[in-house]
Amino acid sequence: MSALDKAKHKLDKYKGRVKENVGRTTGNRRMTNEGRVDQVKANVKTQGEKVKDAFRR
Repeated sequence: MSALDKAKHKLDKYKGRVKENVGRTTGNRRMTNEGRVDQVKANVKTQGEKVKDAFRR
């Protein structure tokens, strides 16, 4: 996995965390759930890249 991909996935994860916290603070359930979904997507992407790297070796 390239460093650029790692940075993108971490950025997505942190954006999701921020969105979740803002939603929780404002009482906006939709935003809270969107933040959680964004975090899960970033984790799945990271794991997918790790699997790709394992097969390349």
